[in-house]
Amino acid sequence: MLPEEQLPIRVSGQEVVVDFLAADDQPWLRALLEEFHRYGGRCERELRSRLAEPLPLVAPLPKRRAAAAVLWRLWRRQTRSAVPPRQAREIVFREAARLSPAGLPLARADTLARAAVALAVTPAELDHALFADVPGERILVSPSEPPGPTELGLRTNLALAQYLAIRSSSVRISAEGNIRALVRLAKLRGLICTVHESPSGGPPVLELSGPLSLFRRTLLYGRALAEMVPLLSWCPRFHFEASCVFRRRPATLVLSTGAPIFPSREPRHFDSRLEERFARDFARLATNWDLVREPEPVRAGGGLVFPDFLLRHRTHPDRRFLLEIVGFWTRDYLERKLSALRKAALSNLILCIDEERNCAESEMPVGAMVVRFRRRIDPAAVLAVVNPQRGRP
Repeated sequence: MLPEEQLPIRVSGQEVVVDFLAADDQPWLRALLEEFHRYGGRCERELRSRLAEPLPLVAPLPKRRAAAAVLWRLWRRQTRSAVPPRQAREIVFREAARLSPAGLPLARADTLARAAVALAVTPAELDHALFADVPGERILVSPSEPPGPTELGLRTNLALAQYLAIRSSSVRISAEGNIRALVRLAKLRGLICTVHESPSGGPPVLELSGPLSLFRRTLLYGRALAEMVPLLSWCPRFHFEASCVFRRRPATLVLSTGAPIFPSREPRHFDSRLEERFARDFARLATNWDLVREPEPVRAGGGLVFPDFLLRHRTHPDRRFLLEIVGFWTRDYLERKLSALRKAALSNLILCIDEERNCAESEMPVGAMVVRFRRRIDPAAVLAVVNPQRGRP
């Protein structure tokens, strides 16, 4: 990304204000995209020279610089030459060391001609190959699926938000729906995080340490934290706060539901093939039940647990059961999982446990309905515990 003074970002009081790209920026964004497409197959130096000039349409310079920086990351640069540049330089330098019959160094044209014969190329091809791998001389290659103006604006907004997240000391996320995907990504990327209930009774809160709170590996950590930002778009409602430093001033970046940022790929709907197969089999068999994937977390002592599914009867919504699947795990994982579920003290918990995992009944949460399985969960067995009376729908 660009130096801070060139970004469309400012500090107002204690808050960072980002001048996000919007619908009225699309005309000049289209013009910028056309310039990148026009220079496809040509060296990047030529496009950089063109972008130093004004676009056909008026564009705010900080926004234009930010959008161009995003496009430079999408457009690849390749080394294209008749011979590998290193080999070309080796042969040319060797020929340049030779002397003419008069004992003088060879002229450049003569040197290229001799080297071109040795490499079986033309002098012009050899001249181009000498510097084909130097930044600025590499050839621009358009992406297979280039963005349109709308997508480019969203990608630029995302890059600006991520730029600030990387420069944060702490991040606080309050989200409704899909918070489990946020927690999963945080753990997968090794982020320092805690999840707890909101003091006001609102949605769960995810608190993360920012890169500026660390002493080392801050760049890698910052990039990992930046991955959280596009995932927010998959939460129905969210509030994101990052305490960051911009232009040597402490300030807070605030993003909320509807922020115009480019979303990440849709999170995986299931953690495993086992869960996916159970969801499909249960939906076919239990037509009177809704199976809700990743319901809201449940309090468990001082923390939260995230059940895999909520079973809810369609005509009797008071009949609700939380279902947790314990398949492949280590002993330590199992102990922590069961300990959290015991703290939750759920009276409507269905626990599906792999028969291959030896687990004593005394370790089970009090009141939990246990369904054991081997490789595949039988939805009929689950229905048997939620419908203890035969014939009850």
